[in-house]
Amino acid sequence: MIRVLIADDQAMVRQGFGALLAAQPDLLVVGDAADGAQAVDAARHLDPDVVLMDVRMPVMDGLEATRKLLGDRSAQRPRVLILTTFDLDDYVYEALRAGASGFLLKDAPAAELVQAVRVVAAGEALLAPAVTRRLIAEFAARPDRRRPRPTDLAGLTPRETEVLRLIARGRNNAEIAGDLVVAEQTVKTHVGRILAKLGLRDRAQAVVLAYETGLVAAGE
Repeated sequence: MIRVLIADDQAMVRQGFGALLAAQPDLLVVGDAADGAQAVDAARHLDPDVVLMDVRMPVMDGLEATRKLLGDRSAQRPRVLILTTFDLDDYVYEALRAGASGFLLKDAPAAELVQAVRVVAAGEALLAPAVTRRLIAEFAARPDRRRPRPTDLAGLTPRETEVLRLIARGRNNAEIAGDLVVAEQTVKTHVGRILAKLGLRDRAQAVVLAYETGLVAAGE
């Protein structure tokens, strides 16, 4: 069972998402929260696998809550799926930098929400890669003194670098395997090594790093 916590300041959203997810045989809604502070406290007590995190909430916003949850090395850290609208792109990008595993538009179809939770829980793919790729490219193109240097990728082999570039372009493991004419298990091995070498938690962070280092240019 995938344990889910829903954090949103609108009761109708929490109830609607909760009913939808609870109807799935492999999903269990363990609780909800009306603000970021409640979400952090609930996550630490309820041990969810995935937190559906709204961005704009009172007391503590979803961005700060994500930072606190994923920055707590002493606790079991859930995967965070950001709930957003396009007018909050700045927040979404910062949430991905903070370690969120992806994002979902609030008006997405019900089936997409269910699948998104499963995908993020598995940690195997970045949700909505085409949309997320454009969002990251836009903000990664802005000057930022905090950006990592290209030398941060020096420890990767040429093949690992190639795989990282394909990940950043939104390709999943099966597609990368087809592009490189290798077995999908080989790609999974490469992805695991890339994340380990770069100290990254998942593919979402890998995409951010690829754009920030210039490995993949905005608009490619």
